[in-house]
Formats: sequence, C-alpha cells, structure tokens
Amino acid sequence: MQADWRAVIAEKYIARSSAIAARLIGGEMMIMSAVDSTFFTLNEIATLIWQAADGCTPLSDIVTSKICPQFEVDPKQAGRDAEEFVNHLSRHGILVISEQPITNSPPEAR
Repeated sequence: MQADWRAVIAEKYIARSSAIAARLIGGEMMIMSAVDSTFFTLNEIATLIWQAADGCTPLSDIVTSKICPQFEVDPKQAGRDAEEFVNHLSRHGILVISEQPITNSPPEAR
C-alpha cells in the first residue's frame, strides 16, 4: 500500500516553523502563527502529523506508520488529506515543506 500512496504525490518532508506558539491542551494542539496571527485548533489526526513533523520523516511515512494503523483509513485518501493539510498550514507559515530532509527543524512544541 505504501508504494501506491507514494505514487499519488511527490515525497515531502515537513517541519514545524519557529514563528509559532503552540500548546497541547486536552489532546488537541493549539497553534498561533506569529506571521499573520492565524489561530488553529488541530484535531487528533492533525495533531499526530504536527507532532511527527521533525523535518526528517517523509510525510508518506507519517501517514503509513502513524495515521493509517491508528485510524484504519485508506492510505491514498489519508495521503491526499495529509498533503492538503500540510499545504494549508505552510501557506500560513506554520509548517515548512521541502522535497529534501530539513536539518534545522525547531524543537518540539509542548
């Protein structure tokens, strides 16, 4: 299944931006962009993606190893949804996206 998902989109590496404020409250991640003051409340799946955004783990691996097993979702659909989600947060300066591993990712938000 992983090969099918990787064929759907190009490989992406994601990292949390340093220009944010983030806190985990009651299982949901609350994030505010310092760039445009946009506030986001992430659901459980989005929080998993956020927490795994270390700049070194490909998005496809996050989907196949964390999201699909825990939530029993189709890898292709989960991959498309994850890509849409990270693109949205990237437009607000919350996540950084690269085609190569990102080595200077910020420390994990608490």
